[in-house]
Amino acid sequence: MRFKLSALWPIFTVALLFSMSCYSANQTEEAEVKQPLRVLTWEGYVTAEDVREVNLILTEQGYNYEVELVTPFAQSADQMFDLIRARKCDITFLTLYFIKMQKEQTSKLLQAINIQSPRLTHFPDLHAKLTRLDIGINANGEPLYIPWGGGIYGFYINTDKVKQADIPTSVSDLWLDEWKNTFSLNIAQEWYNLGLALMSMGHSPFYLYESLKSHDRQTVLKMSSPDGELQYKIAKLYLAAKSFWLNSSGFNDELLIVSSWGPEVHSQHVKGDNWQLIDFKEGHMAWLDTINFVKGVEGKKLEAAEIFANYFIGKEVQTRISSELSMIPASKKVAANPMLGDVNNIVKKIWVVPPFDNSSYDIMKKMTDRAKVTTGH
Repeated sequence: MRFKLSALWPIFTVALLFSMSCYSANQTEEAEVKQPLRVLTWEGYVTAEDVREVNLILTEQGYNYEVELVTPFAQSADQMFDLIRARKCDITFLTLYFIKMQKEQTSKLLQAINIQSPRLTHFPDLHAKLTRLDIGINANGEPLYIPWGGGIYGFYINTDKVKQADIPTSVSDLWLDEWKNTFSLNIAQEWYNLGLALMSMGHSPFYLYESLKSHDRQTVLKMSSPDGELQYKIAKLYLAAKSFWLNSSGFNDELLIVSSWGPEVHSQHVKGDNWQLIDFKEGHMAWLDTINFVKGVEGKKLEAAEIFANYFIGKEVQTRISSELSMIPASKKVAANPMLGDVNNIVKKIWVVPPFDNSSYDIMKKMTDRAKVTTGH
């Protein structure tokens, strides 16, 4: 019996060594599993190539994180707030005025940006006038955002089907019978459509908000009346629209005019279609999208987030958003967008959307909800 056990000892030894080797390999594999760096972004902002490039940079610099895009993509201020509050993301691409909307609820969930971080090497390349806008600064005077890119709620017309001489010149033209059932509207961010109605009446697109801020109660009551001219205007606009979109514009043969944030227009040009921005004499409502870090992201994860942000404010990505997304880049190192101009246009000539407070937001939503019910949308 002793002979038999002795003879089997080498077999036991080999089996034990093999088992230990497998255990060691499994432990190493577990240690190398990447932790997610969750990014909440608008559709089209972060490409598969961007994800690969950032992940490569993180790996090369020894960070155990990889970019993971949150789904669904960003859609509205409320939806983004809900995802941030539920801790579903680490990095966001918030539209600037979202930060302090509705009693600054979103700002309370964000952390200040350390603009002196050694990982934000491209920050000095950003347009200075965009880096300290009041609507993105916390009570301590610290920025809650990194500027990324801007644009407008624009209306693009198919010049393959409409002659240059026939292109509308005024926002008011959208209410004319000749354009009925030829254009689209966004349905998620209703204040833009209400802004169009106000502009058609000769007011600022943010007239209701401005009246509330100046405590002009009589104007607010008159303008928001269910039987008033503004309510009639917004209802008629909704009736005239051919279609409504939620996340991204839909281009089809039935539309002569498409409303868009801009990113989808380039893809149509690539297909050979010719869509031209209508330069309304009343101007355009502009927005600035930003990069933000959610509270609780710290240590190595925060460093990884800064590396991600730095890549997205670098020249390569900034050039892409100008040429392919019809946006205005935040970087000074990138040429102006030929369709929209440069950042000076956004600040000087275009209506920059303010951080609507809870009262103005509620009034606008109530009015557009009435229009939806009236028109069956």
